[in-house]
Amino acid sequence: MDAMAIVLEKPESLSVSRLELAAATPTDVVVEIEWSGISTGTEKLLWTGRMPDFPGMGYPLVPGYESVGRVVEAGPESGRSVGERVFVPGANCYGEVRGLFGGAAERLVVEGAKVVPIGDDLEAEGVLLALAATGYHAMMDGAAFAPPDLIVGHGVLGRLIARMTVAEGAPAPTVWEVNPQRMDGAEGYRVVHPDEDDTKVYQRICDVSGDSGILDALIARQKPKFVPGPAGEIVLAGFYAEPLNFSFAPAFIRESRIRIAAEWARPDLEAVQRLLSTGRLSLGGLITHTQDPREADRAYRTAFGDPACLKMILDWRSTQ
Repeated sequence: MDAMAIVLEKPESLSVSRLELAAATPTDVVVEIEWSGISTGTEKLLWTGRMPDFPGMGYPLVPGYESVGRVVEAGPESGRSVGERVFVPGANCYGEVRGLFGGAAERLVVEGAKVVPIGDDLEAEGVLLALAATGYHAMMDGAAFAPPDLIVGHGVLGRLIARMTVAEGAPAPTVWEVNPQRMDGAEGYRVVHPDEDDTKVYQRICDVSGDSGILDALIARQKPKFVPGPAGEIVLAGFYAEPLNFSFAPAFIRESRIRIAAEWARPDLEAVQRLLSTGRLSLGGLITHTQDPREADRAYRTAFGDPACLKMILDWRSTQ
């Protein structure tokens, strides 16, 4: 069994290749992918060659961790059924070609325990589940829900965090954005340029910008320790290719707390599905561009270079 897949041969060198797939085991499913998303965070770092080294890193690789498709084969121990529409957070089934994160292919083999059944009504917007779960994870401090007062960045992740904050009944956050093309689209919260924000103190700040030089600006707006109430906190929910640093004295005065939000977990995804099922959260208006996978080079360059592109997805249905 083989599949057409997106292959990053090296930084900024992409091909659409047919790859042989690993044989499915009794615990695996075979999924025909309908749509996959292009991440402007981690995948952009893979594209530019700026991804920090970690175990398993290397080229060539198949990117993608935001895929939606149908189960066409289900192993007897997979726990899944043929015909289910599922969200797939990646796969590693391409032999010598690495799966980082392996979801950008027309067909893939993956453990049944790894995929997540989703409703048929979600369709292409299902690719946003990973980002939504990542955003929800950033709002959880252990078992406690800790929504932000300020979100930095009005891309898809920033919009999702703002929407989920409102959906959970918390006070509407402020969102900072410096790009005029991304100022619109707010749903129940305000978006401002940081230079035009008159609010001087925020208790909890969530940064999704990926700007490694932003900490001093955020600490300057963080609630000082002498103000009554919980200590101020900065949550880093972006992905940062460069070392982060900050001036110690302002952080000392505020007794700053900096928390890093990493990968989402199954409870985060379940929380997002609950918000969707009750109608409190919408994923509408976030996918702005769709491309045929055979035009993947153009799609990736648009996703990473056009500020008007919030979310680019590849539509694999025409390849099958």
